[in-house]
Amino acid sequence: QVRLVESGGGLVQPGGSLRLSCATFGILFRAYDMGWYRQAPGKQRELVATITSGSGGSTNYATSVKGRFTITRDNAKNTVNLQMSSLKPEDTAVYLCNAKWRVSDYWGQGTQVTVSS
Repeated sequence: QVRLVESGGGLVQPGGSLRLSCATFGILFRAYDMGWYRQAPGKQRELVATITSGSGGSTNYATSVKGRFTITRDNAKNTVNLQMSSLKPEDTAVYLCNAKWRVSDYWGQGTQVTVSS
């Protein structure tokens, strides 16, 4: 059974940092393109960052997070991480992990990130 399990969310002050992790189960992780998306209340889901399959994955970032967030993958541990720094209140959202390969498209349940003083 395929599962994506996010962790690391929480409450952080503006300017702070958080590290999100997504552990995957039941997929051939190294073959999948991985991504982080987010959805704030009343807003559409939006792409945050993606990393392609393989050991030297190429990365892509939303303009709003470029230079502040870093996506990495660990193919030995079947995990993808999102290091977030210089957090802003507008980064508040549920962050979801995504795995894509050909027609396979899997999502985690999400982890809440709240940036507030």
